[in-house]
Amino acid sequence: MIRKEIFMTSLELHLPKEIINVIESRKKRVHSDQDQRLIGQGGFLSDDPVILYDALVALALGKNVLLKGPTGAGKTKLAETLSSFFSQPMHSINCSVDLDAEALLGYKTIVNSSNQTAIEFVEGPVIQAMKKGHFLYIDEINMAKPETLPILNGVLDYRRRITNPFTQEVVAAKEGFGVIAAINEGYVGTVPLNEALKNRFVVIDVPYVQNEKLKQVLTEQSSLKDEKLIEKFLTLSSDIITQVKIGKVSEEAASIRALIDACDLSVYLPPLRAIERAIAAKLDDELEKRAIMNIAETVFE
Repeated sequence: MIRKEIFMTSLELHLPKEIINVIESRKKRVHSDQDQRLIGQGGFLSDDPVILYDALVALALGKNVLLKGPTGAGKTKLAETLSSFFSQPMHSINCSVDLDAEALLGYKTIVNSSNQTAIEFVEGPVIQAMKKGHFLYIDEINMAKPETLPILNGVLDYRRRITNPFTQEVVAAKEGFGVIAAINEGYVGTVPLNEALKNRFVVIDVPYVQNEKLKQVLTEQSSLKDEKLIEKFLTLSSDIITQVKIGKVSEEAASIRALIDACDLSVYLPPLRAIERAIAAKLDDELEKRAIMNIAETVFE
């Protein structure tokens, strides 16, 4: 029998019965208290319902999903929503130029037990997710050095297997294991993904949330309840996105995350000061900061 919350969501998304069955079977799994805490809280909203639909179908079919979009568009929130939808724990990796095999797979450490010293291997997020059949979330995957990621090729293709170079253990992924990655193209510090890696993913574009869905996000996820102020923040967001599209300000200025921060602060601070702290001050370019504040002054005059 399909649980009510899944059935209702499936009606809204018109998910195929086969996909619903996969999701429902995942939801019936029992997790430890610690793993239960790794299940996302959900909350992703979008003007385009096919974003969630396509991601759910791809994961249910065992595909890896690459979420591509500007910073602050909600890629991590979408990943958490997918984890919530499947009731499936999600292990996370935050990529940087310092990412190495130990951060992915784990490391050896010396432990003392019963007056004896021993070397133990502490499993990293990749190994844990594979062994438990959980999701693996790789955030900002194109921030990692290109030479670091090929170790995951066998994990990401049909083999779903890796030989741990630190222990020589051959790890085969348990049924249900899936990989979600996020990418900010053209962002400072990023490098293009090589074709072999990119070909292992289904790519889903995640644009900025706007209009009524953005209003719903601000209403549900911020502390601001003043409808008139919320409408002005919607106008601010729309105007900033327009400036991003014509190249006047950087993508981070249009971050939904930053907009929510500004809404929260505006409950206690004047809106212009809240916008300066939450949005403008995060930008490095002085001209961009001034551009944001000019827009804000026009909207909140």
